[in-house]
Order: sequence, then structure tokens, then C-alpha cells
Amino acid sequence: MAITPLMPVYPRSPVRPVRGEGAYLWGEGGEKYLDFASGIAVNLLGHGHPHVTKAVQEQAATLVHVSNLYGSPQGEAFAQRLVDLTFADTVFFTNSGAEAVECAIKTARKYHHAQGNPHKYELICFTNAFHGRTLGTISATNQEKMRDGFEPLLPGFKVVEFDNLEAAKAAMGPNTAGFLVEPVQGEGGIRPASKEFMTGLRSLCDEHDLMLVLDEVQCGVARTGTLYAHEQYGVTPDIMASAKGIGGGFPLGACLATEKAASGMVVGTHGSTYGGNPLAMAAGQAVFDVVANDEFLAQVRATGERLRAALEQMIPNHDALFEGVRGMGLMLGLKMKVDSRAFVLFLRERGILTVAAGDNVVRVLPPLNIEESHIREFVDGLSAAAADYKVSQAA
Repeated sequence: MAITPLMPVYPRSPVRPVRGEGAYLWGEGGEKYLDFASGIAVNLLGHGHPHVTKAVQEQAATLVHVSNLYGSPQGEAFAQRLVDLTFADTVFFTNSGAEAVECAIKTARKYHHAQGNPHKYELICFTNAFHGRTLGTISATNQEKMRDGFEPLLPGFKVVEFDNLEAAKAAMGPNTAGFLVEPVQGEGGIRPASKEFMTGLRSLCDEHDLMLVLDEVQCGVARTGTLYAHEQYGVTPDIMASAKGIGGGFPLGACLATEKAASGMVVGTHGSTYGGNPLAMAAGQAVFDVVANDEFLAQVRATGERLRAALEQMIPNHDALFEGVRGMGLMLGLKMKVDSRAFVLFLRERGILTVAAGDNVVRVLPPLNIEESHIREFVDGLSAAAADYKVSQAA
């Protein structure tokens, strides 16, 4: 048999973790890694955080799953917490970011259908976006590497240039239902939208009764230094997808919406067997116990500023490799002058884990509770690796 037991859809690296603690991972051979990838922005509080671990252990011993046929005191409690902390009036829980975006797309379409405008089904999306791997979410991007071989894709999506308000406005038509956008593109290269772009989209939605749908799967849940990134733009969405860090490592996502936006989502319109199960709710509550307060968010902003400053101070020493730093909070990107994916592999061999992204960027996504010692270790290791990389490239 030629195929592997695990379907070979990932180009898996030689890093094979078996244990994690804080900001570190250990491989099956005892290799130690500084984890500034955080499971692609998922392990928000690092590995084995005691409060999250205790909450999951206690819930696992109490009740794991019953399905959504029954009332959910656990789901109701976490949904109320999200409603209290955000723009939203209602929440649907999912198991992943892609599912959260799918729910957001359905919610936007159903709003217009319920208003008697079923022709308004098209979402305007943006170049280099990443919204997930389902048929719906790959239809909402122009990235050929995700679309190739899966045609015909779903209709109802129009892609225009990211951060170009005039292009977004020009794409509007009689079928437009709203805009689907990441305030900070992750996979696309840690590219924050401009304030003018985000406020402009909000104004267009208000003027034409459209839905502003935000994908905060990667940039949400304290990653950028506010609970959700849109807060820094002074913009309120109608619908928002959240996932990754919301479960601190446990598979969990959520679609948040205003009462108006969710007016079409009545009994029977959507569902999930596992979504909002008691174990996931315990994980989410534990994460929010830690991150959903001003003190923690201020710490993320301060730590992000220190990490950015340290990277910016290092870059002139290796200006043949690095072009600059961008991003918000602890969602940072190193723009490279050489192949970023090759450099990420080089870092892995030296015990530092980061993530490659589009636009030749290295994503730097550490746990939000890192300390000064982790910043020093990362920047020193990065600088040493950069020096070795220049030598290896010259050889």
C-alpha cells in the first residue's frame, strides 16, 4: 500500500511533538523547541496552562457530550459571556474556524432572504484571504493553491483587492449581501487593514443595509491586544467568526451576530452535532477567565511592543534577509527578502518554531503569556540562525 494511514495532505515537518509545557515543545526523541507558532495561533496560553487543564479535566470527568437536542446550561453561560463582552446578541458554537465562517456566510445570506431579498446572496471578499478549507470558504478566496482541483466552486463570492475601498465599492451590485474580511490577514502575510478601509466598509454596509462579516478566527481573542481586533478600528461588525485561540487548544469556534443580522437564523436553519458541547464550553470559559480583562490585554500590548522593538533592533544586523516587521499585538510578521518558507524550516532545525505565510512573511505567533526571557531567547536564536543562514546560502 503506497498511501500513508494519515491522508498525505500535509507536508509534515520532521518536528514530532509529544509533550508541551508553557512556551516549549518536546519531540519524541527529546528535542526541545521554543514554540512561537502556538499551533498556528491556537495555543493562546501555551501548553498545559494549569487553569485550562484543570477546567477540561474536571468537565471531562463530569459530562463531555449530549448533543444539541437538549438544553445547554454550559453553552448558554459561555454564549452570555461572549454577548456581554462583545457587540453580539447571539452566538452559534462550532468546532473550527472554517465552520464558524460557514455559519457567518449562511447568517448573512439568510438575513436578506428573511427580508424578502433572496437575490442578495453575494459576499464581496478580498485577495489573499484565508477563510478555511470547506467548499464554501475556498470559494471566498482567490488563492489557487486552495481552489485547484475542487471546481466547480460555489457561486456567490466576488474577490477584489484587499484594503482597497474603491475596489470594494465598485464591486457592489444588486446581488451584494455584504463584505467578508479579515481585519488582519494571517495566512495572507500578517497584513492589517487600514482604518480607512474598515470604517469605509462599515459605512457602505450602513448605507445599503449590507452585512459586515468579519473573520477574526486568527486575529481574535486577545491576539492583537484587544479582545477582538475590530475594536482597534472603532468598527462594529454585524457578524463575526471566532475560533483558534478561543479554546486554548481545544477545538472550538463561534459565530457571533447581532439580533438584526441573525433574524433569519430560526429553528432548523443550522446545526452541529458537536458544536457547543460541555467540554468545549469548559475550555472556552477557562481561556476567557484568563484573557478577558484589561490587565491581561494591556500585558499583551506591552509584550507585543517589546517583541516588535527587539525584532526591529535586530533587523539592521541582517538586512540582507529581513525587510521589516508588521502586525498588531502578538500577531507579528517578519517580511523577508529571501524565501520565508525555507527560513522557517531552517529555524525549526535550530529549535525555533514559527509559521510561514503569504507575501514572503514569517508569522511570529507566541503564546500570549510569554515572558521577557522568551523574547530574548527567540530574538537571540533568530539572530544566530540568520547569521548561519547567510553563511549556508553563500556556501
